[in-house]
Amino acid sequence: MTSKKIYLANPYGFSSQQKELLLPPIVSKLESMGAEVLEPFQRNNQVDFSQSGWAYKIARADLDDVKKCDGIFAIVNGTPPDEGVMVELRIAIALNKEIFLFRDDFRRCTDSEHYPLNLMLFAGLPERGWQDYYYRNVAEIDSEDKALSKWLS
Repeated sequence: MTSKKIYLANPYGFSSQQKELLLPPIVSKLESMGAEVLEPFQRNNQVDFSQSGWAYKIARADLDDVKKCDGIFAIVNGTPPDEGVMVELRIAIALNKEIFLFRDDFRRCTDSEHYPLNLMLFAGLPERGWQDYYYRNVAEIDSEDKALSKWLS
């Protein structure tokens, strides 16, 4: 059986400390659940940043990964969350990919009394039971009661 490909939309690669400390436990958790993780910073660091056009090459590579993934696990911390992650997430929603949101940031980032983030992010989740697709800490990622575990099994 082939593992499902999950795109890990995240801003953690912009900070060496976040890349070293925050990203590995999430990647490990997803891989231990059987997912093939497409992590953009690890996949696109082979680009030569001294060459003209590097930004376009990275953008296209990330877009291609979002297109070929089966689902997206998006880290949506911040107020507002990282704009690149938001673009990747909207592309995945438009392509009807399976969507999972991770936010361990306790600040609210919404005008809605129902959702903790911009309501458009929840358009890719079920209206009822969206909480099963929303993760508040790393330990919760592999919970058998949550949607990701059910989707990967």
